[in-house]
Amino acid sequence: MNLRQLEYFVAVAEEHKITAAAKRLHITQPPLSHEIASLEGELGVRLFVRRPRGVDLTDAGRVLYSRATTILGLCSSTAREVSDVGLGREGTLSVGIISSSGGQVPNEQMLPLVDDYPKLSLDLREGNTYEVLEMLRRRVVELGVVRTPFADDGLTCHYAEPEPMAAIIPPNMACGDRDGVVSLDELAGKPLVIYRRFEKLLRSLFDGRGLHEFVACVNDDARTTCVWSAKGFGIGLVPESFLSLVNLGSATVKRVEEDALTTRMAVVWPEDRELSPLARRFVDMFDAAYATGE
Repeated sequence: MNLRQLEYFVAVAEEHKITAAAKRLHITQPPLSHEIASLEGELGVRLFVRRPRGVDLTDAGRVLYSRATTILGLCSSTAREVSDVGLGREGTLSVGIISSSGGQVPNEQMLPLVDDYPKLSLDLREGNTYEVLEMLRRRVVELGVVRTPFADDGLTCHYAEPEPMAAIIPPNMACGDRDGVVSLDELAGKPLVIYRRFEKLLRSLFDGRGLHEFVACVNDDARTTCVWSAKGFGIGLVPESFLSLVNLGSATVKRVEEDALTTRMAVVWPEDRELSPLARRFVDMFDAAYATGE
């Protein structure tokens, strides 16, 4: 007894006619009759009572029909589940994510993930870039969404396009004479609010130009930078895309006009680790929105 025989048997049982069942199955009548006779011979019982206008199930046939529909339904649902897992439509994906990613991740290209609820769920673990990389190392998460600069040794990295930094200038301060942009020279000597990962880069840039850098506040989160800056403690420097997530009150925002002071979002994972289908789907969605080909 095989699945094809059960499918043929169910079709005959539901259509009550060999000819109608053959049409439903898109086969001719002789092979269908042969398979039903073979099934009856294998089981040693009659499954149908032949009548002038069709066939009806015997008692044995009714038992087999109940089991066959269950078996075929289970096979169908199993095939769908296996396909869903293989296509990344089912399962739980653990992602380490930084706060400053919110302007780019999630995005519209990732909305199809919602269509797969409740079979699919996302387990988001938040931290700064260094903490997310440590989560990857300890296998707490499968993917990391981080921001440059970071050490990419041993990592597979898919980058978004570079984005400029923005200066958040509180109402009690002024910086630069132009609307919308400010230079590194104009930021020199001003009290800056930065998060720690940009400390070395900024120091290198200021020193390289012979400019005075005044860091008034160092922290570990873009949200903290925005809050302290908006409240008047200094000029905050954050990735431009992050600004869409915060209310800066009456603070002024200007793009930092400095090619060397840019940052990039990246989805990363250990290069020796094979991604699950769900993780690969997430990466593909990121690439569809931001891929640079690197």
